[in-house]
Parts: sequence; C-alpha cells; structure tokens
Amino acid sequence: METKNLYRPYELELLETSQYTAKPHRNTFFEMVFTLEGKGIQIINGHELPYASNKFFLIFPEDHHGFEVHELTRFYFIRFTDSYLKTQSEKWVKKMEYIFHNHNHLPGCILKTVTDKPLVRALIEALQRETSNDFPQHNEVVEQLMNTIITIAARNITLQQHANVLKQPSTTTLPLLNYIHEYIYQPDRLKAECIASSFNFSPNYISEYFKKTTGESLQQYITSYKLKLIETRLQYTDKRMSEIAYEFGFTDESHLNRIFKKYKGENPTAYRKRYGEMNR
Repeated sequence: METKNLYRPYELELLETSQYTAKPHRNTFFEMVFTLEGKGIQIINGHELPYASNKFFLIFPEDHHGFEVHELTRFYFIRFTDSYLKTQSEKWVKKMEYIFHNHNHLPGCILKTVTDKPLVRALIEALQRETSNDFPQHNEVVEQLMNTIITIAARNITLQQHANVLKQPSTTTLPLLNYIHEYIYQPDRLKAECIASSFNFSPNYISEYFKKTTGESLQQYITSYKLKLIETRLQYTDKRMSEIAYEFGFTDESHLNRIFKKYKGENPTAYRKRYGEMNR
C-alpha cells in the first residue's frame, strides 16, 4: 500500500473532480477533508460510507483511506504534521489531545452538532480566500483559521467519545468525565473524596457509581486517560521524562517508568524510540 509524506508543516489543497478515485493509502501526517459539494464513497480502514456536501472527515497517520467520486466533488484538504503541532502553544495542544489518541474511529462525518457544519464551511471558505491573497499577517491568519477548525474537530470527537463511553443514559456521568479531563494535571483534585464532594456524592459511593455507568473503575479510567496523554507527549513533543513525570503528578521519573511499563509493557523511553522508528 502506498505511503504519502508531507514535506512542510502544513498544506492546503482544493480539489475539484468528477472522476477521482483515491486508492487506499497511508499518510505519515494528519489530514482533514471537507466536502464542499459532491457525492461518493469514503473508504477508511476497510469500511465504506457514502459522503455528500458539508461532510468533514478526520484521517490519522495510521489510517488506510481513499475516496470514490460518483458526482462532481469539491474537496478541501488540510494536512499537517506533528512538527506543526509542536509550534503551537502547549495549552492549545493539551486541549487538542482528544484528537491525537482517537485512532479507532469509524468512517463518516465527525461533525455531531448541526450548528458546526455551517461554521466549518465558513472557516474553510475563509481559508480559501486567505490563501488566494498576500495580505500582511497572511500566515498568522491561516494558522488561526486552521487551529479553529482543529478545535471544532476536537469538540465533536469529545462528544462522540463520551457517547461511546457511557453504557446507559446519565445526567451526571458526562460532567464527571469532563471534571477528570479538566483536572488530569492536578492529582489532588482527582482523589475520590474531592470528586465526590464536587458532585455531592458520598466518598464510598462515587467509585461504585462511576463503574456502574462507564464499565471502568474511577482509578482505572483516570490512569488510562493519563497514560493516553503521556503517549501523546512521547509521540509529539521532545519533553524530558522528568518533565512529563512532574506534569502528571508522578513522584519522580522512576515512578512514571514503573506505571507506564505496567500498563504498556515497555518503559516510556522505549515507547518513544519505537514510535519514532515507525514514523521515519
């Protein structure tokens, strides 16, 4: 299967075609595709699903994907590498981490809110206009528009992940998950007693309730989520292990190594090296 590379931090492309068949291939970069007009089939990881206008697709480096065009289609491609992500603010990257570890999504549009479809289309059209001129601060405006689109994608993936996690309807579980995500860098706020107090639960009941509604224990979910974020640090940043350990509230680097190896089967240094070799 063909592998495609990107030799710049990001790339924008408008493609209009009625006879386009993109054979399934693998990218070494992230790709977002918005269909301005047209109909056809999206193929990703062996799945097929019809597409139409105003559909928005997110494709990861690990994905095998392609398109079959059945009717004149205008695609807008936004491609970016991990090097582009590294140039953004650390605060922004933290907020986008939902995207980076959501690898097993199914085909189809990622936009789950009706109001986001016209918003993304307007942003895409603004990108088209901005890339056709050479006004002052051109690059800065382009990157701001791109980052807004990525943020909207993250918001919709967040909604999708929450829906997949919940095994039964609950008005409390979603705020609980949001609380964990918000305070994942503050270990004291993630103690059962503190979470229980924030949601008016008894400390003895909070863990039971969480497992009942999500299928995982509270501590298991917190650890799994934290390790997913650490994987992101290892993949997309050059942070030292001591910095990562401090950021996530581990007592020291050896504590991080021990927990990571227990759940992932290898230490963080080996994981980073292996991931780097896979993506050369």
